[in-house]
Amino acid sequence: MERIWLKNYPPGVPHDIDTEQYKSLTDLMERSFREHGDNPFSVCMNRWMSYKQLDELSTALGAWLQNKGLEPGSRVAIMLPNLPQFGVTMAAVLRAGYTCVNVNPLYTPRELEHQLKDSGASAIVILENFAATLQDVIERTAMQHVVLTSIGDLLGPIHGRWLTFAVRHLAKMVPPFELSLNGGRTVTPFKKAIAQGRSLNLRPTAQTMDDIAFLQYTGGTTGLSKGAVLTHRNVVAAMLQAESWFSPALAEIPDLRKVNNIAALPLYHIFALTLCLLAIRQGSFLTLVPNPRDFAKFIEVLKQRPFHVLPGVNTLFNALMQHPMFKSIDFSSLKLTQAGGMAASEGTARNWQNATGSAMIEGWGMSETCAIGTNNPVTQQTFSGNIGLPLPSIDIAIKDDDGQSLPVGSSGEICIRGPNVMTGYFNQPAENAKTFTADGFMRTGDIGIMDEQGFTRIVDRKKDMIIVSGFNVFPSELENLISTCPGVVECAAVGIPDTMQGETIKVFVVRNDPMLTEEAVARFCHDNLTGYKRPKYIEFRDELPKSNVGKILRRELRSAK
Repeated sequence: MERIWLKNYPPGVPHDIDTEQYKSLTDLMERSFREHGDNPFSVCMNRWMSYKQLDELSTALGAWLQNKGLEPGSRVAIMLPNLPQFGVTMAAVLRAGYTCVNVNPLYTPRELEHQLKDSGASAIVILENFAATLQDVIERTAMQHVVLTSIGDLLGPIHGRWLTFAVRHLAKMVPPFELSLNGGRTVTPFKKAIAQGRSLNLRPTAQTMDDIAFLQYTGGTTGLSKGAVLTHRNVVAAMLQAESWFSPALAEIPDLRKVNNIAALPLYHIFALTLCLLAIRQGSFLTLVPNPRDFAKFIEVLKQRPFHVLPGVNTLFNALMQHPMFKSIDFSSLKLTQAGGMAASEGTARNWQNATGSAMIEGWGMSETCAIGTNNPVTQQTFSGNIGLPLPSIDIAIKDDDGQSLPVGSSGEICIRGPNVMTGYFNQPAENAKTFTADGFMRTGDIGIMDEQGFTRIVDRKKDMIIVSGFNVFPSELENLISTCPGVVECAAVGIPDTMQGETIKVFVVRNDPMLTEEAVARFCHDNLTGYKRPKYIEFRDELPKSNVGKILRRELRSAK
């Protein structure tokens, strides 16, 4: 196929990447540890960790895991927020020859049980704050080894102990729990596992690029989540693709090791995870934000030192701008505002650029593609409203339901092929058969249009489409427009049953102007939308229901009617 998008690549961005320069993701990490040992890897609550410390701690924990007799390729669950323990655990699991299973710490028992059983995880590293959830389900899983960490374990002997005490006894954020030891199950404190591991040897493993590095579970916003099988090659490819694409934005920084990447999005989510691994490759450092929803503390973190890369989702940028302390942040060092995870709205992007001087660069990807797919050129000066161009070594095709590629300008399903694309869903042969086309493209479920320049615009998810009297209405179009209405902070559009039209449109609106009325929003829609696209119902909300990564949960709004 003709890669029409290549002509619009920024100067210096290669058309393809080479994954064969590494034997595995583990090989990449260990090279980085050796090269960048004295440089900082992370800072969290003003406590720093160097690459040398990351190397030593992950070696010890990896050796400890191997000593427990786990088979090569065993799945190890990681149920941690953005703390230094996350990087240590992830590196330890991979270096020991196992597969990381990232788990959302805010899962309910039902969700946690599903993921642990589906993945077959036999070990877990978990923050004690969430151990009560594990207690409810552990007997129905294959879990044999539990490593318990407290919030302050890697935050210094004095400060760390104080934080742990405060979280346990003052804030009372650690519910009582008792983990069963039935069947020889072990429960070990994180610091004890590290201490024991220091006297053991980490045995080298014969990993290849085709071994599984991560089981990355999909968001599960429409049902039970599925584990995307991401190999070492998939992840390395994604890192190299992101590095190539972002390079023009960071060209003014002579030493990439000085780059400060803000890790406010959860590291268990593929978007933040890929950027974390890219930082490891480059030897740059992460500012870890354990709870970005505490915007006052988040803003204080942003004020502590210059920062260069700020990844986020539309809702995060929106919330930051609404905070009264937002104007006190110095954005003069910011080189890249990378939006992903959900569609960015024109209103949010415009306000962000006006406030910070940094254009919001929108990209698109999925758990199944290591967060990488398309991205707008980072040299872009204004928000485009599309998802950009395919990154190096990636092919995008717009296909019909039969898997046939459609001409440029046609609307169809966005399909993707490249070295970053998963090999399939874990233990889901029937699902995999439906997911991939005969020519090796993965169906994404997103509906889009590619123009003659190679830029793709998402129309919407298939399942989110609203059909009004036989006309297709795409929520993202409505949301993008209504977000530009004065007084609107964010909004979400859903279809609700209607006896006359099949479905009618309801819009949920969060406003920052209490004088904004339903009539004013309706008038704005009347002026800007054709008849069948205008919402019949408008409801103001104080907030919209969101997943832990900031995606608006339309299903909850639908059920609310």
